[in-house]
Amino acid sequence: MSYQLLVFDWDGTLMDSEAKIVACMQAAFVDLGMEAPSRNAVRDIIGLGLREAIQSVYPGAGDGLVDDLFQGYRRHFLGEDNTPSQLFPGVEETLEQLDRAGYLLSVATGKGRRGLDKVLDETGLGRFFIATRCADETFSKPHPEMLNQLIDFAGVEPRDVLMIGDTEYDLQMAANAGTDSLAVSYGAHEVERLLNHRPVGCLDAISELPGYLASQTLRSLR
Repeated sequence: MSYQLLVFDWDGTLMDSEAKIVACMQAAFVDLGMEAPSRNAVRDIIGLGLREAIQSVYPGAGDGLVDDLFQGYRRHFLGEDNTPSQLFPGVEETLEQLDRAGYLLSVATGKGRRGLDKVLDETGLGRFFIATRCADETFSKPHPEMLNQLIDFAGVEPRDVLMIGDTEYDLQMAANAGTDSLAVSYGAHEVERLLNHRPVGCLDAISELPGYLASQTLRSLR
């Protein structure tokens, strides 16, 4: 269990952006004179690509309506909505520690490329990641292609990879790609739901990750 590549989900794992995602999704529906989905309904689809998320929230939506909701959400998220999103405590320090320890770091996210680049620039965290993949560049989670591309880019084997995420979509993607997964308990999906997908562990804070990895490496050497 000595990993080389650590792949992070973004929303709900590194950044506390749930309130902003919920606000933007609800606003996209209201703009079209539609009843807004509930907070819980939106929380349930955090982690999916935007189109897949819209189709999950509103299964009867045709392509035209999905396009309208897609554009409305992006308009609010990229400019009109002012709901704050902050990194979870200890994220930058944790990434710095992992980078110094020699781990390769990547991001696999349901965000679109414009949205991810925006937050990477705002937070200054882009310097830590050798590569990132977004849902509008390949298949949405839980399809394994996003993770497969990062594995190929890093030149490692699936057994050398750990996917860290807060939703079952992250853990399912890892299973589909043949990699281990590690859950975090503070994001969008409940712990019981995450544990059904057999992650190697579950952290209550991202700052616990370096210690967890060190303990697993030590255990493997015994």
